[in-house]
Amino acid sequence: MKIAIQGIESSFHDMATRLLFPDTDVELVMCDTFEQVTESIENYSADFGVLAIENTIAGSILPNYNLIDASGLVIYDEVFLNIQMYIMALEGQSIYDIEEVHSHPVALLQCKDYLRKLPPQLKIIEGKDTASEAKAIKEQNLKGVAAIAGKQVAEKFGLKILDSNIQNMSDNQTRFVLIGKEVRVPDENVNKATLKFELEHSAGSLSNILQCFAAFSINLTKIQSLPIVGKPWQYAFFVDVLFEDYSRFAEVVDLLKKTVTELKILGVYKHNVENEPSTIIKETVDGKQ
Repeated sequence: MKIAIQGIESSFHDMATRLLFPDTDVELVMCDTFEQVTESIENYSADFGVLAIENTIAGSILPNYNLIDASGLVIYDEVFLNIQMYIMALEGQSIYDIEEVHSHPVALLQCKDYLRKLPPQLKIIEGKDTASEAKAIKEQNLKGVAAIAGKQVAEKFGLKILDSNIQNMSDNQTRFVLIGKEVRVPDENVNKATLKFELEHSAGSLSNILQCFAAFSINLTKIQSLPIVGKPWQYAFFVDVLFEDYSRFAEVVDLLKKTVTELKILGVYKHNVENEPSTIIKETVDGKQ
């Protein structure tokens, strides 16, 4: 099975993939960008993809919602990864030798409080992903350069950890979603959904939708708005909802179809706070997908 991820082996996306598929022989399709992840699924270079979608410090990765939507992909599962950040460099280097710090932009954002305490002349450089930046330091013998990544990256590439747990908050988590092309028939275990909808540009339209969720005991856990291209000052809303009864959720969907100008279900799946392995392989083999 081929899984597209943004980054390389030992990256956080790799770790999330291993949580989802702990007992499956997975071939990683390593991509430089999130866009390449969705493209790999679209052109059948990968069976599925794993995308970071939000972080407890940096917030939502909004472009990834658009990528899933624009590509016509579906969310199958989710997984939550505890993210501890480390700053690392070549053996023999100290924090006082460092002139540049490289990492993925989201990782840098998670460590902004720490980075502010470093000398002002030190350059902060956004790179492709956490693990790739660390790998480049090792392979190119880059002195005076440090990377921010997970501890597993330092161990894999033989780098020296200069400082540990440098993220802004100790409880730092990233939510990743498993995505693919085919729409699945929801099973009895689903209790979460991600939706996108657009509304009439009129007073009270969003309030009416929120009241609709409440009336059907649907718990709205997240709402994000993104501009609609070609419609200035109008927005599409991406929401996550939790429900106990799928039939009640289906009733809300039927009502929303009559209320909003556009509705799209990006995924119906299980809220996976326990990080249980994905069942997508078994379902595909059994012909349920």
